[in-house]
Order: sequence, then structure tokens, then C-alpha cells
Amino acid sequence: MKIGIGLPGNVPGVKGDFILEWAQRADSGPFSTLGTIDRIVYQNYEPFIMLASAAAVTTRIRLMTGVMLAPLRNEGVLAKQAASLDAISNGRLTLGFGVGRRPDDYKAAPARYNNRGRRFEEQIATMRRIWAGEDLNPDPNPDNHVGPVGPPPVQKGGPEILIGAGTPSAIARAGRLGDGFLAPGTNPDTVESAYKTATEAWEAEGKPGKPRLAAVCSYALGPKAADVVSGYIRHYYSFLGPVAETMAQNAASSTEAITGLIKDMEGLGMDELVFLPSSGEMDQLDRLADIVG
Repeated sequence: MKIGIGLPGNVPGVKGDFILEWAQRADSGPFSTLGTIDRIVYQNYEPFIMLASAAAVTTRIRLMTGVMLAPLRNEGVLAKQAASLDAISNGRLTLGFGVGRRPDDYKAAPARYNNRGRRFEEQIATMRRIWAGEDLNPDPNPDNHVGPVGPPPVQKGGPEILIGAGTPSAIARAGRLGDGFLAPGTNPDTVESAYKTATEAWEAEGKPGKPRLAAVCSYALGPKAADVVSGYIRHYYSFLGPVAETMAQNAASSTEAITGLIKDMEGLGMDELVFLPSSGEMDQLDRLADIVG
């Protein structure tokens, strides 16, 4: 199983030069991927801008949105941005997509909150057409014709799409339309059940092989790590109420917790686990690197 690390742009107050140094050190370390989150009504940096900045100062490590809220964006522009980032990074982009559950993000964008799942499915279809080089409207009338959108992505057919989801219908969507599934947390029983649902939908579509399985989780290490990560989770996931409290109490905040989590996820056959920092301190990267090796 591969181990990725999030960029610290999710931590309010972190400066741009620190993010770039973090990316460089991760690139020279044991990590497979640099991950990001996506909110509008929060103090995080915009995912594509942050990943493009990281791409400019790295050469090896992959780049992943985990997740980006696709329905907040126009699919034509989103497809062009993703293809551009894939080209600039020489094919290192993975797109973790989801629809989100916070109405305030949709109000701020602005974008329609209702029917966002259906719109998301339409977005995926359109983006794949764009990445395949198709004309969006091949009308013989030159006044109506819409030609292909470039640049072409480096990865054939476009970047890999992992879909994050928590409800049965959304999890099934990951199997039907995605290249893989981003699990809802790291509870072994929940992950196993959700991945089974995604795999069944995958097989029902007649797709070969199996969907890739990945997850993202928050962590902190060192003095007062439990307070740091639990405080971050309570703040970021406050809209979930009691669920956020359960997440905070079970968050990874020690070497033993992280090694145990890695073992559990490997046992489920997970392909990649990305740890998101809860603190904007460089020692968080170094401490995790020491564990991962």
C-alpha cells in the first residue's frame, strides 16, 4: 500500500512558501502523493492552484485532490484546468471528486445544491469527452460548432478519477463512473462494506479488473497531538455534530495509532492511504516520514 501526505494548505494561516517547502521535502521523502481538500467557505487554498504550485517544485510525487467538489464548478473549465495541470506535471494528477454536503459552499460559489449528484454524473461524462479530444458540438454550421478543448492531458483518456462517497447510491456511482473509490473514513468495517458496494457496481457495468481503493484521514504527531488533531476535526467537521466528535476521538495522533491504521487498511487491500496534516509545522511531515520509512 502506498502512503501519501496532504499539503498543509488545509490548515488556516499557513503561508505559501511553507507549502512549497513542504512539497519539496515530501517529494524527496517516502510519500507517493500530495493531497488536498476542497472548500469554498473555509480558509484552505484552492486545490488546483496549490497543486500547480507544488508541481512546479517537484518531479516525482503524484498530485491528488481528495476530494474536489466538482458541482461547484463548470465542467468545461474544470476539464481544461485538470488537463493543464496533468500536462504541466507530466501526468502526475489524480482527481478525487465528490459532491459535498455543505450548502454554504454552494451558496458562496454560487451553484445549485439540489440535484448535484445527477449534475456530477453529467460533468464526468462531459470531461471524459473533452479529454478524449471530442468536439463538444460537432455541428456542420460554423456558427454553432464547438471544437475540441485543449490542451490534451498527458494521461491517456484524462487523469484517473476517484470518487468519494458515503451513501449507497453515491458509492455505487464510484463503481459505475469512476476509476476508483475514495472511502468515507478509515473504519475497517465501513471501508470494507463500502468498497464491496463500489465493486459490485463496477462489475455490473462489465468493467475489467477492480476499482482502486484509497482513503484520506487527518493526523497529528508529537506533543499535544491528540488535542491538535481533535481540535482541527471538531472545527472542520462541525456541521456533522456528534459524528465529528466520534471522528475527533478516534483520530490518529500517535505512532502506534498510525502504524495500526496502516496495517488495518493494508489488510483490506487498500491501494493508497493519504494522511492530511492538522498542524502547520514541518515536524509533522518529518515525524510521519520516520514512521512510513
